[in-house]
Amino acid sequence: MSNKITAGLDGSGADTASADWAAEEAELRGAGLELLHVEDWPEYAPFALPLPEARRRWTDDLLADTRKRLERAHPALAVHTRRIDGRPVSDALAAAAAEAELLVLGSRRLGAVAGFLVGSTGSDTLPRTETPVVLVRAAPPTGATAGRKGDGGPVVLAVDLRSNCDRLFAFACEEAHRRSCPLVVVHGWSPPPVLSYAPALDPGVGQEIADGLEATLRELLSPWRSKYPRLAIDPRPVIGRPAVQILEAATDAEIVVVGRRVRRAALGSHIGPITHAVMHHATSPVAVVAHD
Repeated sequence: MSNKITAGLDGSGADTASADWAAEEAELRGAGLELLHVEDWPEYAPFALPLPEARRRWTDDLLADTRKRLERAHPALAVHTRRIDGRPVSDALAAAAAEAELLVLGSRRLGAVAGFLVGSTGSDTLPRTETPVVLVRAAPPTGATAGRKGDGGPVVLAVDLRSNCDRLFAFACEEAHRRSCPLVVVHGWSPPPVLSYAPALDPGVGQEIADGLEATLRELLSPWRSKYPRLAIDPRPVIGRPAVQILEAATDAEIVVVGRRVRRAALGSHIGPITHAVMHHATSPVAVVAHD
């Protein structure tokens, strides 16, 4: 793995914010930035296929223009470009991600209710790589800058206490440390229906569950507090629908970190429902980190 961040460009306009975010992240990490475009033009009717020369020129212009813009904004940043052929695009992006610290992709805004569209390329790439993938939102219609907020918001980490969260803790702690901002660790837990009437029978049941979750979470965080003694870590075990609780905590986040369990089987879901919901509805950049 080289000391670089790779940002995928598709020319749709959704990748402007993601390229900006990737450049700032590369500066924070002291890494280089690679701008990557994967050519995947339709070959058959009814889609029109540009001539090879026009296709190549369009791609070169996209990469060159983005590189010049970022070099003006970040004079000390080493920016490189690469154009590769790949079908499917997701396989090509995954191969490029294996050589990078981070893969950054853009997503489009759908609306206040629908959230954001993580296209098929992003959704197909995630299961194919164990490199962290960051999804950055397109700029809002008002013209305000999307992506990094820079207003002192926290890094928000969503964890499942039943999983091995070491990769998630390592990534989130380092992101918060780089930004000198707090780390909020959220574990949302929905009680099974059998317990739905328990609080009415014993008002202390809910508090007892919450106390147990907090104790477990604090124990898991103990070694990370030792490793990052100056990092403010705020554990938040909450009872309720996990996705809702995470999105609420992430309202003003610098970045939201969620997990994706590594599955070796070809069949079955590779992105859990909570991660899927956060990917499509969080307004902040979302980092998806693979874990065992």
